[in-house]
Amino acid sequence: MGKIEEKFKPKKKAKVKAFSKKPKGSEKLLIEQLESKYQTIDTTKITKFSELPLSQKTLKGLKECKYFKLTDIQRESISLALQGKDILGAAQTGSGKTLAFLIPILEVLFIKQWTRLDGVGAVVITPTRELAYQIFETLRKIGQHHDFSAGLIIGGKDLKFEQKRMDQCNIVICTPGRLLQHMDENPLFDCVKMQILVLDEADRCLDMGFKATMNAIIANLPLKRQTLLFSATQTKSVKDLARLSLKDPSYVSVHEASTPKELAQSYMVCELHEKISFVWSFIKAHLKMKIIIFFSTCKEVKYFFEIFSKLRPGVSLSALYGTLHQLRRMAIYEDFCRKKSAVMFATDLASRGLDFPEVHWVVQADCPEDVETYIHRVGRTARYYKGGKSLLLLMPTELKMLEYLSEKGISLEKKEMDVTKLVDPVRKMESFLSNDAELRATAQRACHHYARAMCFMKLKDVFQLQKLDLEKFAHSLGLKVAPRIRFLEKMNKKNGQNGKEAVSTPGMGNNKIYFKEEEMNQQSDCANVELSEQSGNSDDEKELRLEKHGNVASDCLFVEDGTLEIVAENKTVDPLTQEQMVEAAMPRSKKDKPLTKAAIAKKVLKQKIAVNKKIVFGDDGEPVGENVGVNKSTPENGIEAQLGLAVDQLLLALKEHDKTDRRVHQDKVKVKHKEKKKKLKNTNKKEEEEFEESEDEHQPDLSWLPDLDKVYGNQASDNESLNDHVELEPSMEEDINQSSDEKRNKMTKRKNTESKSGPKSKKVKKIKELSKVLDVNETEELALMLLKSKE
Repeated sequence: MGKIEEKFKPKKKAKVKAFSKKPKGSEKLLIEQLESKYQTIDTTKITKFSELPLSQKTLKGLKECKYFKLTDIQRESISLALQGKDILGAAQTGSGKTLAFLIPILEVLFIKQWTRLDGVGAVVITPTRELAYQIFETLRKIGQHHDFSAGLIIGGKDLKFEQKRMDQCNIVICTPGRLLQHMDENPLFDCVKMQILVLDEADRCLDMGFKATMNAIIANLPLKRQTLLFSATQTKSVKDLARLSLKDPSYVSVHEASTPKELAQSYMVCELHEKISFVWSFIKAHLKMKIIIFFSTCKEVKYFFEIFSKLRPGVSLSALYGTLHQLRRMAIYEDFCRKKSAVMFATDLASRGLDFPEVHWVVQADCPEDVETYIHRVGRTARYYKGGKSLLLLMPTELKMLEYLSEKGISLEKKEMDVTKLVDPVRKMESFLSNDAELRATAQRACHHYARAMCFMKLKDVFQLQKLDLEKFAHSLGLKVAPRIRFLEKMNKKNGQNGKEAVSTPGMGNNKIYFKEEEMNQQSDCANVELSEQSGNSDDEKELRLEKHGNVASDCLFVEDGTLEIVAENKTVDPLTQEQMVEAAMPRSKKDKPLTKAAIAKKVLKQKIAVNKKIVFGDDGEPVGENVGVNKSTPENGIEAQLGLAVDQLLLALKEHDKTDRRVHQDKVKVKHKEKKKKLKNTNKKEEEEFEESEDEHQPDLSWLPDLDKVYGNQASDNESLNDHVELEPSMEEDINQSSDEKRNKMTKRKNTESKSGPKSKKVKKIKELSKVLDVNETEELALMLLKSKE
């Protein structure tokens, strides 16, 4: 038993110290040891993060996030950044550039023992909000064991919330516009002590779109700092590097400006109006995959997302573009990252730096503006040495882009389109657009913005707007009538004046109409202009272009017989009226535009042009007969008789019409005033009646009193009778003994009589006179009898 008891004896608890005392200077010794190892890093032998001289807090965060192996760009850039050098880092998409600058930020601030009281120590600038959000989330995970504070400063969020906390942030991840706003407006923001500046997607941050903003930001930053630039397509411009005041930067390039080897790249040739049916068929054929489809404009993305959502392809759809609210954009980004099969329509907003896990296909429905954009688009798939596929849709006029890609070492495999497998959803789209006016308006804006985007592309030999059939493209969007694109019409006018090729504008037709000049007699001061359906082609014809006025065609055709001909491409044109022809033939100025018949007649009179006058010339060149086959006009009637216009008579008639119109208008105004006065009178009467009724209601109800004429009889003089003793007549007793129904009838009659007579009735007068004459006892008896009669 003794041995058993010994086994179950309680053991003594080990002492645990709540606060372990660290030896003085231990942290400083660790920092010194780490700094001494920076200069001896051998990048050829290092393959893991644990082999780098990093703090334990950083290594623990990397281990928890399952980051173990180093990529090429990380191995080359981290060692140089820890040594305090400026870096220009260029690597293919999906190679881990984010960790290549986040780890040096944490280590530099840790070595310098940065605290929250020290303010901003590092600034990371990105071109898009989604990329800034992604970097912030990565920093929050790997730096969770550090004591630094980080802030996400992007547009679309609460500015006041950010302003109050800017002085507490050690690491600021931001977009250029919001950072400059804090520099200008927030007194708490101070970056005088800043140590590191990072530009992610540096070529985009330094281009023309952010030039003014970045110049203002750089002017406010301290000169003594470390600068890190990272991008898949790195800038080498001397001007850009001079703006950033880099000091002996180290250029780190790992497969610069090239796509991953695991990426299968292909292209397909199709017409502009065939793209929609191909995209729809492609989605239907890949329902269980994750796809990103890129378009050039926000309006296209919005329209295709809305119309394809109505068509219901059988897979989750989403759209990511710039005009969405920031919270909505972040929700779409996170939702797409979580799903295993989905389709996202996006602009180039999603092409820069965003990490979408396991994207199977990247389809570029619209050709990218340059090679750099192509590299960033296809980089959304085949990330971290995984496989992926990309498809580029090119029009026959855009095949020049393949040459630019081949110059950068990018080769694409050609694929043929199987027409038998295409499904055309245009009929269904037309039905949806006919029932929805808002959706139809978005389709029109999509067509307009696509044409505008093509107009402003840099590579003019690739994007040839004049060769596009925008009318067919509009019909492929589901529009029965193509929208009118005004800026193309203005371009056509300028190109016509400069002798350049015109662009076919939808909604206006492609009819070409020319003026052709014939030799006419200089002595004749008139010309016949008639419409004819015959077409004549002569070698001596000369083309003339006139300005367009109103609905009159801008170009016409004069043939040998002096008639006007309209030339169209297998289309009929409505004939012009006589007035339109006169208006078209007249020169116009911007200030003075004749719009009425009278103004046109005056212009013709000034120019001394005779209308409807025809002169036929013979073989000798002399006129044969005068005014043949035309209405003759005398000099007395002149142009007024020919046009059927009498200007003076028209002016008089117009004045008379104006007088009658004024009279009619005045009569209408008088009738309206009378109606208003009647309404006011009626309302005043109603208010008076209501006021009187309210006064009657406030007066005391005396209907229960008996009739004093019956009580006292008809007396000649009230004063004499009231001096004697007052005795009740038998009529009063009868009133008391009457039934309740009779009393009610009498009460209603008395109320009516009292309301008509007003407050000063006869009964009230008699009661007042009685109260003056009777004694106190008599009045008490009278009151008791009246109360009994009331009961």
